[in-house]
Amino acid sequence: MQLKRTQNTVLLYLIFTLLFSLVVWILSLNAPNAGRIAGRMFGYGIMWCPALATLVTLKLTGRKITDLAWGLGKPKYLLESYLIPLFYSLVAYLIIWSAGWGDFYNNTFVTSTAHEFGWDALPHWLFIIIFFVMNAVIGMFASISTALGEEIGWRGLLVPELAKKMGYTGVSLTSGLIWGIWHYPLLIFGNYNNGTPAWYGLICFTVSITAASFIYTWYRMKSGSLWTGVLLHASHNLFIQSFFTPITEGNIRSPWYIDEFGAVVPIITILFAIYFWSRRKELEQVAD
Repeated sequence: MQLKRTQNTVLLYLIFTLLFSLVVWILSLNAPNAGRIAGRMFGYGIMWCPALATLVTLKLTGRKITDLAWGLGKPKYLLESYLIPLFYSLVAYLIIWSAGWGDFYNNTFVTSTAHEFGWDALPHWLFIIIFFVMNAVIGMFASISTALGEEIGWRGLLVPELAKKMGYTGVSLTSGLIWGIWHYPLLIFGNYNNGTPAWYGLICFTVSITAASFIYTWYRMKSGSLWTGVLLHASHNLFIQSFFTPITEGNIRSPWYIDEFGAVVPIITILFAIYFWSRRKELEQVAD
């Protein structure tokens, strides 16, 4: 009976995630020239589709939103969830800069961003430090507001449901692949890529996000809190998309190596995934 309920819950969640996402995909793909405002609206919209699907699924299965793992858990897991994406992003971009697949730093980006803040007189090195700190603190709140929408679904509902019938490795692979494939419409038909061939970007992104799922699932199961997933997700998006990638001066080889659609971040993330997989025996079964 429990297995059947789990299967129904997962199926309902995936169906509603697809239906709600379809609306935003169509709107996004119908606006190829979307600017800052429209892009932000579509971004928030798509990232909150999993949360909306979760609410509908819980309602149809007679459960409450309070059934999700809203407790914060141990502070050390929250801190680690914030720091780990920063660490693997830093390692990845140090490799990129050292190998010449991109350079530190993008003078045009730094100059224009400093101008937006009215800090043109600041030395670039000082502005980069201030910009990093502002991103790490203030930017984190904005990143959490979008990551929460996805994580209510992926780590709040999907991972615990899958954990009722499979182990850590199976949960990580299954949820990671579902999570990655969910991005495919915008990767294939939109401009959510580095400009490399679609097949290359898809491979890099899928490997990166599936490997990251091993980290997210480990912390979700270990901490008993969906907030670890929120912080991991928000930190990953924040540091890669809002700091390391824009701060990097690109060259002809950069699209093949930088960001989530290049080769370096997936490789580093795989190493982290292997590390957490080696610690899988520390996990206890997620409670119903």
